[in-house]
Amino acid sequence: MGKVMEDVFGRTQTNKPEFGGSSQKVSSVILTIPNHLPMSATSIPTTAMNIHVNANTLKYISLITLTLQNAILGLSMRYARTRPGDIFISSTAVLMSEIVKLFTCLVLVFNEEGKDAQKFVHSLHKTIVANPVDTLKVCVPSLVYIVQNNLLYVSASHLDAATYQVTYQLKILTTAMFAVFILRRRLINTQWGALVLLIAGVVMVQLAQTVDDSVSSAPPTGPEQNRMLGLWAALGACFLSGFAGIYFEKILKGADISVWMRNVQLSLLSIPFGILTCFINDGRQISNVGFFHGYDLFIWYLIFLQAGGGLIVAVVVKYADNILKGFATSLAIVVSCVASIYIFEFHLTIRFAVGAGLVIASIFLYGYDPKKSTVGIKQGSTGTGQTQLEDEEKLLPRV
Repeated sequence: MGKVMEDVFGRTQTNKPEFGGSSQKVSSVILTIPNHLPMSATSIPTTAMNIHVNANTLKYISLITLTLQNAILGLSMRYARTRPGDIFISSTAVLMSEIVKLFTCLVLVFNEEGKDAQKFVHSLHKTIVANPVDTLKVCVPSLVYIVQNNLLYVSASHLDAATYQVTYQLKILTTAMFAVFILRRRLINTQWGALVLLIAGVVMVQLAQTVDDSVSSAPPTGPEQNRMLGLWAALGACFLSGFAGIYFEKILKGADISVWMRNVQLSLLSIPFGILTCFINDGRQISNVGFFHGYDLFIWYLIFLQAGGGLIVAVVVKYADNILKGFATSLAIVVSCVASIYIFEFHLTIRFAVGAGLVIASIFLYGYDPKKSTVGIKQGSTGTGQTQLEDEEKLLPRV
């Protein structure tokens, strides 16, 4: 009879003699369940069900957050720039948004370091001061984001919220183009088709607004509208958004830095560029009327929305797949159109509706990969499929 032994992992090993006198080890795993823990046939399925429910809850929260962020920011920027009364200086709002974002991220980094002041200071010094090459790399997107945010305010000042929301989806096109030329990525046929639909939809929306240009969506006391200036500002913002996203992926890929610390770097370097922008573009106006001219509670709300909205999206976006991102963006377009009708007296035309429909269809088509389900089934157990899907999702711009 074989000798029974127990290894360090709690497995019993029995040496059974073979023919010829040798022996072989037969291992078995003994699972010990404490007597004080009740075990029922439904406990494991219940746990799995709870995990499934929690995952679905996170997806719904992500959907609502992404939709509100996309829709409310555009509507709020439009209202702030067209309402009666003193108009605030947009470059100062961009600068204040970066300052709010910096302090918010510093608090989050402090929390990451276990609320230890010494570790917090050491982490900042190690990431920002002791690593000057990486810090200098962040200068490029810092400048780009400052210019982009100023262009978004110009666009919101001259385009109604619905047109602005649809036109800004061209960032999908610019991101894809930079991914192809800089990262040498390959687009599948459905993505090329989606880009064609996207361009056609935006062109139809712009033509619809040109035909209906006699009907202004701005209040009578609001500033004068220049639709062409708003269009070029939106296109410039789309171009910079695509470039910044791909630059981040190529230059800063693989850095072991948390998302909050990265945002500290960005905001810390964006603030000097923001100050220069204020005094180069609006220096005379700031010296005449003051830095906080036109500020009230709504403007401060807009600043915190712009600063905190992107940080919230950075947290929830990992729970959203491409379809959910596309659904959230599409809902935001619909919400913007409906809200613009009631708030800004926006006139919805058939041409605009068709153009917006083409843009929504292009968003879903761009995020759709016919090989996704096959890859997930065949390679999901090894993790290779998940890595491939994550690489493909990088083609999508950040929401």
